[in-house]
Parts: sequence; structure tokens; C-alpha cells
Amino acid sequence: MAFFLETLIGGLMAGMLYSLVALGFVLIFKASGVFNFAQGAMVLFAALAMARFAEWIPKWTGIENMLLANLAAFIIAGAIMFVCAWIIERLVLRHLVNQEGATLLMATLGITYFLEGLGQTLFGNDIYKIDIGMPKDPVFLFESMFEGGVLVNKEDVIAAAIAAALVVLLSLFFQKTGTGRALRAVADDHQAAQSIGIPLNRIWVIVWCVAGVVALVAGMIWGSKLGVQFSLTTVALRALPVVILGGLTSVPGAIIGGLIIGVGEKLSEVYLGPFVGGGIEIWFAYVLALVFLLFRPQGLFGEKIIDRV
Repeated sequence: MAFFLETLIGGLMAGMLYSLVALGFVLIFKASGVFNFAQGAMVLFAALAMARFAEWIPKWTGIENMLLANLAAFIIAGAIMFVCAWIIERLVLRHLVNQEGATLLMATLGITYFLEGLGQTLFGNDIYKIDIGMPKDPVFLFESMFEGGVLVNKEDVIAAAIAAALVVLLSLFFQKTGTGRALRAVADDHQAAQSIGIPLNRIWVIVWCVAGVVALVAGMIWGSKLGVQFSLTTVALRALPVVILGGLTSVPGAIIGGLIIGVGEKLSEVYLGPFVGGGIEIWFAYVLALVFLLFRPQGLFGEKIIDRV
């Protein structure tokens, strides 16, 4: 039982991080109808910016406190992502309003390669470290209930807590603020929102900025766990099944989908892997996504699209 709980908790931690990346897809798609294939590149670019500025700031300012250096680097990286969001909306999205989905997808692919190239030019292409002080030592829980306790990684717990806190803040932002309600109105009906005076361009800038902050937090956490390297762009590919499972238009769906896939990957690898030769964790999420595409393409919480002719 203790081993099962360890696997389950590990899956929930991984699923929360998947949800964080998937959230970027959902936010942009809800507000603009654009499937942002550049979300992985945004995660990489934000993580590179934070890692490099955390390295440069102590050299430039003489600050020895790494916590202050990381905080300053986070703020600068956040500002850079805001600028990127404004440039993307001004130079790309504004000129592609009401275009075909394939056109918008190709535009985000172009943004992907541009951000990857720009990140390599500005920040280099080595493997960099983000050290935000998260403890990496494991801890044993429930020792009174199970012999030897349940082994949990402190870093995973803190990372999942950060991701959960950001999800809660975003939910409050969407539900309780005027800007959040405007975002939801734009998501429901672009033309109706525009007819009552909601400026679409400003809303799109805001939602890309929010997605940039989500990418920065995701990049910071993944960079702290795995190091900042160009393989971080593949994090977006791991989040695609989460979006398909939860629904492209559902914020709760991104969270629930991430948790389901995180737990499913871990449990299937441990309990089914020995029977199929291992490696099931790599393809489990994609097979599950394929099943949903066949039988429920809108996902668990997505809106069912009905075309009347």
C-alpha cells in the first residue's frame, strides 16, 4: 500500500506540472481561438531568460543573496515575456483575425522557431541551472500508518504547491475581476464582446501576457528539476494529451486532465510496464488522447460543437 501511495503521489505531482503547461494552451485558445503551438518555446525562452539573468545579476550588481538575484531575474524574465506578448499580438495576431485555423497554427509554428532561435542568440545554447532553493531531499510521510513510511520528494511537493497556487490565482482572476470577466466574454463570443465595447486587441495582449507568466513559472519549475535546455520545448508535447483529455476550452479540464495523465503514466509504468516490456510511460498519454479523439473529441469538459446546416 505504501508503494502504491508513493506512485500515486508522484503521479499527482507530475500531473500538476503538466496542467500548468496545458493551461497556457487553454488560456490562449479560449480568448482568441488560436491553438498556440509556441507554448513550449515560450516555456524555454522564459526559463532561459530567468536562468541567465540569475547568473548575470550578481556579476553586474554584486548581490550575493541568491534569493534576491532569483527574484530580480524572475521579474525581468516576466517583463520580457510581457514584451514578447505585446509584439506577438501587434505583429502577428492583429493581422490574422478571422483567418483559417491552419493559418493561425502555422503562425504559431513560426513563433516557435523564432523564439527558439532568439533564445539561443541572446542566452546561449548550453544547459543552465535554475536554483530557487527548493530542497531536493526526500521525506518520509505516514510513518505511523505504514512501515517505513511513504517516500515523497520535497521538491515535487513544493513544485506542485506552486503550480496549484498559480491555478487558484488564475481562477480567481477569471471569476472575480472585470478583466477576467471580459476575457470570458471574448471566449464565449468575439463579436458580441466587441459590440459592447470590449477591445479585442487589448484582451489578446492580456491573455498572451498571462500565458507568458504561466510559461515562466512552468519553465522555472521544470528548469529547477531538469536544468534549462532546449529539450524543454518538448514539455508542450507532453501537455498536448492533457489538453485533448480535458478540453481545449476548459481551465478545470486542463487541471483534471493533467492529474489523470500524471497518475495514469506512473501507475501504468509500475503495474503494467513489466508485462509489456516497459516504456509505457512514454506513450500512455498519447494512446489515451487517441481514445478520447475517437469517442469524445471535445474532451471531458470541452464544449460540444454542433454545426447546423
